[in-house]
Amino acid sequence: MSEISRVAYYLALIGGILLLIFGLLSLIGYAFSYLGPFISFGFAYFGIVTIVCGVIAIVGAKSASTIVWAIVLIIVGIIGGGLGGLLVILGGLIGIIVAITKKT
Repeated sequence: MSEISRVAYYLALIGGILLLIFGLLSLIGYAFSYLGPFISFGFAYFGIVTIVCGVIAIVGAKSASTIVWAIVLIIVGIIGGGLGGLLVILGGLIGIIVAITKKT
């Protein structure tokens, strides 16, 4: 594993962990809201989506230097959003650069 692909791995891994933490905090925050059970559950979907994106980013971080997983990481980062999503997007972009330069 080269140094650049290791940077892509660490960026995607840290971004995935942040997505997971922010998703859990979002779920906890909406669980204690006082608006009622149906309204707070309706807004909790963003937390669930963020948690799923975080798990996908953590799993795909090891393969960030392959072109398919780099594209998946970019899409996951866009869907997840926030600081963690930005780090996952950067990891995916660096992974694409590594994959393209490795083949030529």
